[in-house]
Amino acid sequence: MYRLGQEEKDAVARVIDAKTFFKVNNGLKETEKAETELKEKVGAKHAILMTSGKAALISALAALGIGPGDQVIVPAYTYIATALAVVAVGAIPVIAECDETLTLDPVDTEKKITPYTKAIMPVHIQGFPCNMDALCALAKKYNLKIVEDACQADGGSYKGRRLGTIGDAGAYSFNQMKVISCGEGGAFLTNEDVLFQRALIYHDASAVAFFGNQMESFSEPMFAGVEYRTNELNSAVLRVQISRLDGILTDLRRIKKRVIDACKDVRTFIPSNDPDGDLGITLAMRFDTKEEAKAFSDRVSFGNTIPIDTGKHIYTNWTAIMEKRGSIHPLMDPFKMEANRDIIPDYKPDMCPKTLDLLERTVYTGLHPDMSDVEVENLIREIRG
Repeated sequence: MYRLGQEEKDAVARVIDAKTFFKVNNGLKETEKAETELKEKVGAKHAILMTSGKAALISALAALGIGPGDQVIVPAYTYIATALAVVAVGAIPVIAECDETLTLDPVDTEKKITPYTKAIMPVHIQGFPCNMDALCALAKKYNLKIVEDACQADGGSYKGRRLGTIGDAGAYSFNQMKVISCGEGGAFLTNEDVLFQRALIYHDASAVAFFGNQMESFSEPMFAGVEYRTNELNSAVLRVQISRLDGILTDLRRIKKRVIDACKDVRTFIPSNDPDGDLGITLAMRFDTKEEAKAFSDRVSFGNTIPIDTGKHIYTNWTAIMEKRGSIHPLMDPFKMEANRDIIPDYKPDMCPKTLDLLERTVYTGLHPDMSDVEVENLIREIRG
């Protein structure tokens, strides 16, 4: 979260004064308005606010009917929630390499497709857009679904289309570490009516049919689901944050372009599938060796990260996945289900060497939309060395 102020305080006060926190109401209707404003902002037909980005991913997979007996391809570099969402619906994650952009490699993705593959989950990690043309072409060729994990890419775009709206369904996250935030939250996005209906039922099965007229025009029947329902306090804050989104991205992109233009003669920046659509939150510099990357990281004074060291963002640290423990109860564990018996990969720490190599030779520098000219110039000076 980058910008927070009096407007968010006023939004919370407004809801408290109204004394209506439940999302379905005849008063302020903050959630309803936030969903409308979000889908208008990103160009999606439907949006459902939820408790987290992971909740949105799980709801998307459930809405697509993905479960036991199915495989879903995920990148080797993404937060563990991406893979856990697959396991949550009873399916098996298949881990594919990332390419030079640090996003899902279409070439390796195609190699990992089997007769059991049902979906591909591109992750726009650090706001870097995936190669959606290539991945959508694969989906069409093999009759697969695409669920975009845009949880680190709220508002980003690929060739003029907002990330999260290109595939069959998409997910945003609004927790503390994201571009915009309501403390904790997420959003499910889709342009398909059936997926919207199923996701709405699934994410709030204990209330969606009993409050308001949420299912008034539905063709999909009620079924048992979970409870990922948001509330009016979160939605009120998010409405203000949505209004700030484009301004934040404009400033981030301006700063990132300025730094790259000033340093590209002495530093190698990772390629982008769409530089204009990139969020601009992260400068990513590539070095010839991991030793050079560490030496640079140790030398400069500004905050930086070598992504190989980012814990649960690296598949080798996904303990529950690597050790195949999907649930406490064995009959609820996808890794022990009869339907999955023949489709579970042999997860090994060295199975995605290209991704590991790229991550240990890369250095990240985070940017802030409110950096002053002096701060930007100091950053340029240090990067240039």
